[in-house]
Amino acid sequence: MRASTDGAGPTEIAAPGGNRLRIAERDNGSPVEPRDYRSVFTSAPAALALLDHEGLIVHANAAFAALIGDDPEALRRRPAADLLDLTADRRAGDAYREVLRGRRSRFRCTRRLKHTDGGVLWAEVSVAPLPGAPGVVLSVTDVGERRELRARLRHLQMHDTVTRLPNRALFFERLTAALDSSAYDHGATGRIGLCYLDLDGFKAINDTLGHRVGDRLLAAVAVRLTECTGAEGHLVARLGGDEFAVLVEESTGTDQVAEVARTVLDALQRPFDLDGQRLSVSASIGVVERAAAGTTATGLMQAADTTLYWAKEDGKARWTLFDPERNAHRVTRQALASTLRPAVERGEFALEYQPLVGLADGVTRGVEALVRWNHPEFGTLTPNRFVGIAEEDGSIVQLGRWVLRTACRQARQWQRDHPGAPPLFVSVNVAVRQVWDSDLVADVAEILAETGLAPRLLQLELTESAVMGSAGRPLQALQALSDMGVQIAIDDFGTGYSNLAYLSRLPVSVLKLDGSFVRGFQDEAHPNPADETIVEAMVQLAHRLGLTVTAECVETSGQAARLRRIGCDTGQGWLYSRAVPPDRIGELISAPLSA
Repeated sequence: MRASTDGAGPTEIAAPGGNRLRIAERDNGSPVEPRDYRSVFTSAPAALALLDHEGLIVHANAAFAALIGDDPEALRRRPAADLLDLTADRRAGDAYREVLRGRRSRFRCTRRLKHTDGGVLWAEVSVAPLPGAPGVVLSVTDVGERRELRARLRHLQMHDTVTRLPNRALFFERLTAALDSSAYDHGATGRIGLCYLDLDGFKAINDTLGHRVGDRLLAAVAVRLTECTGAEGHLVARLGGDEFAVLVEESTGTDQVAEVARTVLDALQRPFDLDGQRLSVSASIGVVERAAAGTTATGLMQAADTTLYWAKEDGKARWTLFDPERNAHRVTRQALASTLRPAVERGEFALEYQPLVGLADGVTRGVEALVRWNHPEFGTLTPNRFVGIAEEDGSIVQLGRWVLRTACRQARQWQRDHPGAPPLFVSVNVAVRQVWDSDLVADVAEILAETGLAPRLLQLELTESAVMGSAGRPLQALQALSDMGVQIAIDDFGTGYSNLAYLSRLPVSVLKLDGSFVRGFQDEAHPNPADETIVEAMVQLAHRLGLTVTAECVETSGQAARLRRIGCDTGQGWLYSRAVPPDRIGELISAPLSA
């Protein structure tokens, strides 16, 4: 080996094979000898070892020998992979061998090593090629403290500070892992269960006794939950606020998860004693149990949340099992709610009309407008499927205005098409929210003026419960409409207050008897005298108050005959006609519908 010292800077030496190695210089300019490097290597506090291309130890320093628990000389020619478990898995083994062959720049892994004194050491092992020389250098670093700190930080991050239970993040981590393992582990049940619970009345405790007492109660609840379910190995977590979850991995079926819910419910119903302060709470629990395959964490939680809502809606202090059919109805309801307003603008609604027939002569006196929703996905929907939704979200105002305008325009068109026939009145249902959230009087006046329909040919129907007890704006609106000449009818009379004396003080002109009274007349062979007596009394009282009476749900000629004998004025039902498109009503205008 020949050294070259031309010029300044580090010394280069010729190595076998034509390679040239650059050797550093001392501060005084003289080169650092290889034995100096060896001294640094040997005395370094870090555990170091030189390996040949086969992974055998060529030289190990004192720190490495102490780590392994052997003499440095005794470690020569020992496979490093065996000492440090570098090939514990196939992926790590392949990467390690790639570094030995010079095809990879570095390999790093963390290993749990057993010390000769019986202790355990977590170490980071790094293997890298030795620059300018054959073989690789291996270093081992103790990362036990770092790992312990990381574990403590993760525990703080993944656990609730109030209850010390796993928090939402850890719960979803475990849930996702459980779904993955259950779906692919053929030796498992392949099912998963969840109890999602919420404390009833917790907000009142927080508001009246303060958050400090509330937190102590949450901690006590956590203890109860852990005691009654922890023995079975179920994960109990606090998801936030007063919401908790019990995860049943590898569920054996609905019965098992339902039993967990019952156990939790019983445990929480016992009073809590917080330093002499006795508190009682209950819980509502949503229970979901299903196959893990095809289930996502988000989907499972959505089902559990829905079921928890059902438990509260059904009366609280109970557990409720997820019902796919009930959920399908809820999903449909949500879908309808989200598309109802745009549907009016897209023209998806249509009106059909059912005749209101004079019982004495069978002549069609008017029609009731019944709205239908021609939904692009769910087909034709009747009012009971969407009117309640429209009332809840306020879209009933927009829809009601469209129904009123369309019905009045159609009634006026029938007049033009049949100038010689007595004009039909049109009856339109009005929700009480239309009175509160819009200027119904102004809307009616505008539409009547726009269509040219006489006010006496418009009848507005309101339910009995909506009209009874009316005061202030609703009563003023009804009075203004009556003064305008519009007829006011009470729909489904007999199902609510049935207070005829109160009706005498309202601007009402028509009562529509609920179909439940008329159905009592169906058994013509064995008539119920009480039904007939009640209906006859209502009809007579209504007539004395100056009101006309319409019977709904008339389906047989026998019913019609008895109602006619009692003195009922008009009838409506399948005996005469179902609700039909507007062009079919033209056929009925000139032809009486005999009963």
